[in-house]
Amino acid sequence: MMKNAYVRVAPGLRVALVSALAAAVLASCQATPAEKAAAAEKRAAPKAVIMGPTKGQVSTESSLTHYKDGYPSFGAPLTAANVQMNDDQAAGQQKTLTALAAQRKSGAISEAEYQRRVAAFRKLAADHGTDTLSQMPK
Repeated sequence: MMKNAYVRVAPGLRVALVSALAAAVLASCQATPAEKAAAAEKRAAPKAVIMGPTKGQVSTESSLTHYKDGYPSFGAPLTAANVQMNDDQAAGQQKTLTALAAQRKSGAISEAEYQRRVAAFRKLAADHGTDTLSQMPK
C-alpha cells in the first residue's frame, strides 16, 4: 500500500519541481528597464562626427586616438583623409558646367567643341585622384 502512495505522488511532485524550475529560469531572464536601455545603447549605430568647414585648408582636427605605445586606435569614427571641396569651389564648378550647357543649347559653340570640353572634364575627373595622391607626402 505504501508503494502505491509513492507511485501516485511522484509524478505530481515531478511536475511541481519542473514548473518551479521553469518559473525560476523565466524570472531570471527578465531585464530591468535600465538594463534594456543599456543594451539598446550598445546596439545603436555610432554617432556621426561632423567637422566644421576648413575653407580649403588642411584639417588640424583628428579623431584618431593613440594608445600609450603610440599605435593608433581606430575605435573612434574616422574623418576625411584629404581637403574637401568647399562651397565656393562647388558653386564655381556648377556655374562653369551650366554655362557650357547653355552655350551648347544656344549654338554659341559647336558640337565638336562641346564634346572636346566634356572629354577634358572627364579626363580631369579620371586623373585628379591619382594626381592628388602623387602630390601627398608619404
